[in-house]
Amino acid sequence: MNSARSYPEKYISFAEAAAMVQSHQTLGIAIAGSEPVGLLTELASQRNRLEGVHCWTCLPMRAYDIFAQPEMAGHFFNENWFYSFTDRQVHPEGRVSYIPNNLHRASEDKLYATKGHLDVFFGTATPPNEEGYMSLSIGLIVERDLLNAASLKILEINENLPWTYGDTLVHISEVDYVVENHIPLVELSNGESSEIEQQIGGYIADLIEDGSTIQLGIGGIPNAITAYIMERKDLGIHTEMIVDGMVDLFEAGVVNNSRKTLHPGKIIGTFALGTRKLYDFLDHNQNVELYRGRYVNDPYVIAKNNKMVSVNTALQVDILGQVCSQSIGTRQFSGTGGQLDTHRGAQLSEGGRGIIALRSTAKNGAISTIVPTLAPGAGVTVPSQDVDTIITEFGVAELRGRSVKDRMEALIRVAHPDFRDWIRDEAHRLGIVPKTQF
Repeated sequence: MNSARSYPEKYISFAEAAAMVQSHQTLGIAIAGSEPVGLLTELASQRNRLEGVHCWTCLPMRAYDIFAQPEMAGHFFNENWFYSFTDRQVHPEGRVSYIPNNLHRASEDKLYATKGHLDVFFGTATPPNEEGYMSLSIGLIVERDLLNAASLKILEINENLPWTYGDTLVHISEVDYVVENHIPLVELSNGESSEIEQQIGGYIADLIEDGSTIQLGIGGIPNAITAYIMERKDLGIHTEMIVDGMVDLFEAGVVNNSRKTLHPGKIIGTFALGTRKLYDFLDHNQNVELYRGRYVNDPYVIAKNNKMVSVNTALQVDILGQVCSQSIGTRQFSGTGGQLDTHRGAQLSEGGRGIIALRSTAKNGAISTIVPTLAPGAGVTVPSQDVDTIITEFGVAELRGRSVKDRMEALIRVAHPDFRDWIRDEAHRLGIVPKTQF
């Protein structure tokens, strides 16, 4: 591949690139592992000349000064589709605000709110090849849409990014400027699954049949699922996020995508986040294709995969079946992301299932995550009318099509034993499920 410097008319320094951002402009930023580290670092150093710059972000993976430091107040304001650790800390200081969204409409709705206007886009890409094409690599959720919409387009070239296929290619002529920053990629490990996560993973694995297409997240529960389905055959992947566990399934022959009814033979995702093992697997791998979030996470696209199984995690579920995965009461914790997209898409699929998994308790067993009502101010991620299957370490609760009374009983059976009587008593006291003789 060529260096970005092979295009002197496009190549500029970080200082020159950041200097192009002006006060009161909007700045769209590539997400998660695709974040332009050098551009964001340099922009923070130029804060004194800037006022009221609105940044659009999602799942920041580093504690950038531009968002984390108090002295940035008045200079930069962060509008965020999905909070990470830094955003949760900064939120009380009033320098970040959550953008409610379903992932497949995140960029479309944000551009609708600004009448299609975006001043600047900062993203990342691989070095250009001999024909001048670059790959947007591991991030297509909003990147392609924001790149197309922005008046000024600047990409940070990093040779450590894997070259991926799908809707990832951008020609050097499509961007205004490029900078170079060949730094290691951010890595996120699944870690070891706890005993409780293994129990939950076992229940979920029992619902994944041969020939299913799966969507998994990251963390202990998805990691546990991977271990339990190593004997399955002909699985496919259509997922929001591609993670390390999917590499293990592919290399073991469990995933071959041969029975997929949409994009047969291909792993389909919209972004990737994991360790170097994952990034090496993705590099020039024609078995994997990444497309923009508005396509991959469209529930009606997801539904074209027969036997689609979507697995997501939650913070709380109430006896109506309302799922909260994004906040702790009024405190924003993360975001809706693609949870409702994939949950709905799986249920629209022939033979599909939408699974929500959670531990039965939080705070070392002090509180129940199965509750009579969600905490005051909690965001509803999956409405009661969309809920399907809830799983804890105590079993499987089938809620789809059931009355509130039956949902309550099913959820009590998978709640922690210490809280089962409390859930029923509170439901009666509040009149959600009055006492009956049946």
